[in-house]
Amino acid sequence: MKKVFTLALAALVMASCGEKVESENEATTKAEVPAGGLRIAFVEVDSLMTQYQFCKDYSEVMNMEYANIQKELAGKQRTLEQHAAALQQKYESNGFTTKDELERAQAGINREQQELAVLSDRLSSEFASTQEAYNKEMRDSIQAFLKVYNKGKKFDYILSKGGDNMLYANPTFDITNDVIKGLNKRYKVKPEIAEKLKANNSDKK
Repeated sequence: MKKVFTLALAALVMASCGEKVESENEATTKAEVPAGGLRIAFVEVDSLMTQYQFCKDYSEVMNMEYANIQKELAGKQRTLEQHAAALQQKYESNGFTTKDELERAQAGINREQQELAVLSDRLSSEFASTQEAYNKEMRDSIQAFLKVYNKGKKFDYILSKGGDNMLYANPTFDITNDVIKGLNKRYKVKPEIAEKLKANNSDKK
């Protein structure tokens, strides 16, 4: 389970289309492509992740949920350690009157350990599933926007640029700001996410 909520972005490839520009496509790109050449643009992933409000909101929510999971597991672990320490102390002070009593106490500790392991696995799986769902929602939102955006731009390809996955990219064809502006204009935070963000901000005060 990862502490930091990371948003995985695959290369976004959009086919050129000849429909008219819709109302959402208000931003303009500075790219000018020679006649007859491929029209290719790119988006900076790092900028997208830090400036697209969707990414910012969901990153905060996922970090908060991770912290809650860690808190719950840490509490269970402390309780287990306390029970184990109490058993050890009772054993050393000859507090068990029979072997059967000692074995039952040890079995109880083992059961707690197993329950903690099961809980950890379940919470990890739930967290991963939630993160995967958010990543998919994020990718879908970007691709849906680019489908509209590209109706007027008619790019043959719109690629994601992150780290060193591109050795060189002409900044003339960087449409990052256009895309971020358009995405943020479309973005509407879900009520349940807004409630979690509100609660998190209240806890910080």
